[in-house]
Amino acid sequence: MRRKNWRIVIVGFILIVLALGFYFFMLSIAATSNDPAALMQTVGTVAGAAVGLSLVMIILGLIGKKI
Repeated sequence: MRRKNWRIVIVGFILIVLALGFYFFMLSIAATSNDPAALMQTVGTVAGAAVGLSLVMIILGLIGKKI
């Protein structure tokens, strides 16, 4: 029997929301940047890494640990 770790799952979902919020916030600022393409490439990389980390957290939280 495994016990799910709901705290890690919830933090994973919150991290996804924060990463998407960061991406869309920076998307609105990109128009005023000197190099919007480079800015959005960097923002996309950071947001993608955060979403990837959060997906790993969600999966590990749902798998749980042995009791």
